[in-house]
Amino acid sequence: MKYRKLGKSGLLVSEIALGNWITHGAQVDEATAQACVNAALDSGITTFDTADAYSETRAESVLGESLKGIRRESIELCTKVFHPTGPGHNDRGLSRKHIMEACNASLRRLQTDYIDVYYAHRFDSTVSLEETFLAFSDLVRQGKVLYIGVSEWTAEQIKLGATLAREMRVPFVASQPQYSMLWRVIEAEVIPACEREGMGQVVWSPLAQGILSGKYAPDKPIPEGSRASTTAGSGFFKRLAGQWLHQEVLQAVERIQPIAKECGLTLPQLAVAWVLQNPQVSSAIIGASKPEQVKENVKAAGVCLDPEVMTQINSILNGVVEFDPSKTG
Repeated sequence: MKYRKLGKSGLLVSEIALGNWITHGAQVDEATAQACVNAALDSGITTFDTADAYSETRAESVLGESLKGIRRESIELCTKVFHPTGPGHNDRGLSRKHIMEACNASLRRLQTDYIDVYYAHRFDSTVSLEETFLAFSDLVRQGKVLYIGVSEWTAEQIKLGATLAREMRVPFVASQPQYSMLWRVIEAEVIPACEREGMGQVVWSPLAQGILSGKYAPDKPIPEGSRASTTAGSGFFKRLAGQWLHQEVLQAVERIQPIAKECGLTLPQLAVAWVLQNPQVSSAIIGASKPEQVKENVKAAGVCLDPEVMTQINSILNGVVEFDPSKTG
């Protein structure tokens, strides 16, 4: 495993992080979740990503239990706030009330005294940024949060947040957007904005919701047991991956398989390695429903792809990549 600075902060994160969206507390049982976390730790992964809304808060609880007994200083534990966590009208968003209550609840579920990176899971247009960042500032000064990040914010929203963070002296260090060979909407505006503000990218879905895993072949039915075939993954796929489940994209992905083989990698390993070639990417989040997936995908850490390989990939995917910066994950 290799480790990179998170933006211009002093925090080091593992090039590959383990996330538990959709898996822990939903698709896999607790024993399997524990096995995946153990495989990650054994592979040198130190960065773990979750959110209070994942699996209706169960994902945080499962991760906290799985990390019990691990030396806290040896890992970077990251979670998020914004999406609903209960039925109440204040159980959501980025108000001071919800942020403070949600952070305390996350700490309890994760069985920890502090969160390394606390993300605003989305932008909240109904609450002033001053209120949001004052709450974040207080959490930092209380020692409950070390660094602040955002997920799926636009370049303009990041700029406004960074201005407030400087005024309040809040360590605003991370952006967590979707990024893959097929989804590059952050390249035009978000990455340059973050580079100016000293923020690193911790990207999610480097396998494009599994499209870059090689499971979904052209002219073949969706395989049983895949996320696209399960109840837990159905709505998720309709919104995010549905745009890629058609022949043109799947045929292009199939043409990348030989390139991966020539590089001595599997297609998923190549996909993860590809996002890590961007110097602004600090870490790539992988998900896993079994420990073997963790052990395989961590082999993408430290891989340097030749410029010729990057050019080949771009040529093959020309016409099926999403670049529009107005879109979000």
